[in-house]
Amino acid sequence: GYDSSYVWFFVQEQFPATDTDGRLLLAGPGKIATAPNGNGGWYASMEKNGMLDVIRERGIEWLNVFAMDNVLQRIADPCFVGAVIASGMASGAKVVAKTAPDEKVGVICLEDGRPSIVEYYEMTDEMRSRREPDGTLSYNYGVILNYLFRVDKLDETLHVRLPLHKALKKLRYMTEDGRMIVPEEPNAFKFETLALDMVKLQENCLAYEVDRSREFAPIKNKTGVDSVDTARALLRSNGVIL
Repeated sequence: GYDSSYVWFFVQEQFPATDTDGRLLLAGPGKIATAPNGNGGWYASMEKNGMLDVIRERGIEWLNVFAMDNVLQRIADPCFVGAVIASGMASGAKVVAKTAPDEKVGVICLEDGRPSIVEYYEMTDEMRSRREPDGTLSYNYGVILNYLFRVDKLDETLHVRLPLHKALKKLRYMTEDGRMIVPEEPNAFKFETLALDMVKLQENCLAYEVDRSREFAPIKNKTGVDSVDTARALLRSNGVIL
């Protein structure tokens, strides 16, 4: 198996959660309900857990960060790593061409000359539909949450407080009279930082386009688009049968 000395774990931090009126929820007697703090807090959590010492001791120069809900994700892809290093840029992001203007993916772009990623729910109708003279979408390239960061550049951002994004989710909680409630519909706001905001802190970013049929099979829904069934079909088309 894989050399265990190369495998390290660290604890993700939690943020308090609130109801839709902004009131703190209880997870139990005297215990505030919390939720994971999103995919943007990983580097700060690594520092707090002593992982940056390990990185420096081993001379690691680049870190590959990726989403686990994409079953076709290629980890430490040598072509991606080589392209980003050869470009001389501080970071890299794998992207795919969007299938439709309203596809639910964040899009990479430039904002005041620096890399930026706009989440799909933050885009205006005009941004979604805007096209170039050749007919392609102006905001055409969606990120698949596979990033490459230079360690020395990440160190420069440790002091920066990332913005908080709120997401409406289902969260189990305790009522004032001690009853535990398991909601059937989203009932609480969780607050999270996002890796896309770490990209915005970099001087530049190489947008590295990949074939979505070979590298993008996200699982976001129980059925329909981006579900377990569609992910299995894409795995089969790439020679993997479960």
